[in-house]
Amino acid sequence: MTDRVEPQLYLVSPPQPAADFADQVKAALDSGPVASFQLWLADEDEGEIRRLVSKLRPAVQDRDTAFILNGHVKLAAYLECDGVHLDKATPKDIKAARKTLGGDAIIGVSCGTSRHDAMEAAEAGADYVSFGPVYDTATKGLTAAAGALDALTWWAEMMEVPCVAVGGITPENAKPVLRTKCEFICAVSSVWNGSQGPAEAVRAFASVLAEQD
Repeated sequence: MTDRVEPQLYLVSPPQPAADFADQVKAALDSGPVASFQLWLADEDEGEIRRLVSKLRPAVQDRDTAFILNGHVKLAAYLECDGVHLDKATPKDIKAARKTLGGDAIIGVSCGTSRHDAMEAAEAGADYVSFGPVYDTATKGLTAAAGALDALTWWAEMMEVPCVAVGGITPENAKPVLRTKCEFICAVSSVWNGSQGPAEAVRAFASVLAEQD
C-alpha cells in the first residue's frame, strides 16, 4: 500500500460551453483548489478548440491548475497544454502520445471499470487512470457502472499511479467516492449546471474534500 495524498478536484468542461465560459472558469478556479481542468467538447471542430484553448489556458495555468486537452495529442503539444486525456487508448497510443508531448506532460486514460486496461495504461506510461461512471451521468448519457467504486478502491490500495473517479459526482454524493481513497474526483455538470453557479459548487466540493482524513 502506498501513502495517499489528499483528494483533489478535477474539473472537466461541459460539452457545449456557454458564451461566458471563460468567466465561469475563472470564478470556479478562484473559489477553491482545483488540480486540473480538462477541455472536452462535443463539437470537435479544430478551430473552436484552438479558440477556447487560447482563451482559457493562460487563465487556468496562471492559477496553478493543469490544463488538459481531451483527445488531441498533437494539438495539445502545439497549443502548450499541460497534457492530454485519452478516452480510448491502447498502450501504443499512450507511448505515441508520450513521444509527441514529452516526458513532463500529463497523460490520462479512461478505463471504464477495467482493471486490466488500467494496468496496461499505467505500464505504458499513463500518469493517471480514471474509473467510472460512478453514478448516472447526464454529460455523456451513461448509467452508473457496477464495480466502479470497487475498482477505485482496489487501484488506490494497490497501485502508485493516481486514479480519478468520474461520473455524476456532486458535493452531496461524493463521500462514498472519497472513501475509496482515490486521488481525484471529476466534476462536470455539478459545477457548470448547478443552480448556485460554478463558484459556489467549487466551494462546496472544497468543503467536502477538506473533511477527509
